[in-house]
Amino acid sequence: MHSQGQAPEPSNPRGVPATDDEIREKYLERAIRELNTFAREVQACRDCPRGQLMPVLGSGHPQADIFLLKYSARPSEVEEGVAFYGRAGNALMKSLKRLSIDPLAVYGTLCVKCPVADPAMADPGCVGRLVEEMAIVSPKIVVVMGAEALGVLGELDLPLRRELSPTYGELQRLTPSIDGLYVPNIDEALDEDHAKREFWAAFRVLGQWWADLPPY
Repeated sequence: MHSQGQAPEPSNPRGVPATDDEIREKYLERAIRELNTFAREVQACRDCPRGQLMPVLGSGHPQADIFLLKYSARPSEVEEGVAFYGRAGNALMKSLKRLSIDPLAVYGTLCVKCPVADPAMADPGCVGRLVEEMAIVSPKIVVVMGAEALGVLGELDLPLRRELSPTYGELQRLTPSIDGLYVPNIDEALDEDHAKREFWAAFRVLGQWWADLPPY
């Protein structure tokens, strides 16, 4: 009850999100801010001997369901500063379309973001920041491409992480909230027919996972 002549208090005085759409929008805004901050910090870091070259940053939706993880950059990615730029990205886009997966549900990044002469020269602390990047995106599945990326993932300090078996095309549980799928390195599956077939046989499992994903 309000006294006579007193204006009623607003139902949402602090602008707290009231609907599911508003809540999702707030989470998206936060993820964008955090990824922008993450990118600036990676660009400013000098722990890896990359000289004047800029790091290769992740790309895609800041709250993607699908997190693509590759070990290191190829020349086209270094030139543009964007992960999965070039032939690998084009091949993945075709594969996603073939599987009826929305590209806006995908985020891709690298374990080693600095274009050093030998990826093994990358600072372990820099590589370990992948945990932070994954926490910002909060995916539902991580698609690990190749043995080197799988090795990095196996050393990350992810909460409640489980070891992924190096078995192509097998859906596994990475954490209680994140699935894992191990596939061949896309960069090594672009030219030779057998390698293309092996990659596709493993990667197409993602299509069934996507089809079975419950609606929001």
